[in-house]
Amino acid sequence: MNIPPAYIDGTTALKTEDCEKPAVQTAQNIQIAQKPKLKNLRVYLFMKRSFDIIASLLGLIILSPFILAVAAAIRMESKGKAIYTQTRIGKDCKPFKFYKFRSMHDGAEKKRAELLHLNERDGPVFKIDKDPRITKVGKFIRNYSIDELPQLINIFKGEMSFIGPRPPLPCEVEQYSNFHMGRLAIRGGLTCFWQISGRKNVLFDDWVKMDIRYIEEMSLLTDVKIFFKTFKVVLSKKGAC
Repeated sequence: MNIPPAYIDGTTALKTEDCEKPAVQTAQNIQIAQKPKLKNLRVYLFMKRSFDIIASLLGLIILSPFILAVAAAIRMESKGKAIYTQTRIGKDCKPFKFYKFRSMHDGAEKKRAELLHLNERDGPVFKIDKDPRITKVGKFIRNYSIDELPQLINIFKGEMSFIGPRPPLPCEVEQYSNFHMGRLAIRGGLTCFWQISGRKNVLFDDWVKMDIRYIEEMSLLTDVKIFFKTFKVVLSKKGAC
C-alpha cells in the first residue's frame, strides 16, 4: 500500500482512494459481517463511548498530580518535551496525533534507521528489548505502561477507546496485507487481547488474529474482562516492552 509522503508526516488526511481498495474493503467487510452478531450494536457503541468520555476525563483529573510528577521527572533526566507526539493510524485509515510520555532521549526517532538491523520483532513492528535510546525514567514508566497515560487525551477526543487494537504507525501500515488491514475496522485502543496475552512474546500475525477476534467478540462483557485483566498484567510487568 502506498501512503502519500504528506500523510506520513501527518499533514494530510488519508482519503479512501489513497488506500488500495482491497485493503479498505477488508476493514469494511469485517464491520458489516459483525453487525448482525451484535443485536444491540448502537447501544453497545453508545455505552462504550460514554464510558470512554467519563473515565478518561476522570482519569485526567484524578491523575493530574501524578501526570505532572512524571512529566517533571522526564524533564529533569533529559532535555526535550515530556510528552511525545506521533502520527498514528486510526479507524478507517484516518491519521491522528498520538500522545505518549517521552521514554527515550530527545531525537531518538532520527536514530531508528541506524537500529533497524537490531529489530527483535517479526512483521512491520520495530522493537528492541534493550533499546539504547531509552532513558532510566523511560524504562520505569514503560515497565508499568505509565508512558501510555497521555492517551487519555486521545480517548477523550474520540480518536481512541480504552479497549481496541493498538493504533499502528504509518510506516507499519505501509507493510500491511489485506488481512492486517482488518484491525483498522474499529477505533484503536489502549489495551486489547494482545496486551493481556504476552505482548512482546506474540508473533505479529497472531497479534492481528487477536485483534480480529476482539472485533468478532466485542461486547461490554468482553471489554470489562480485558479492562481488569490489563491491570493484572501491567502490575506483573508481564511482556512489558
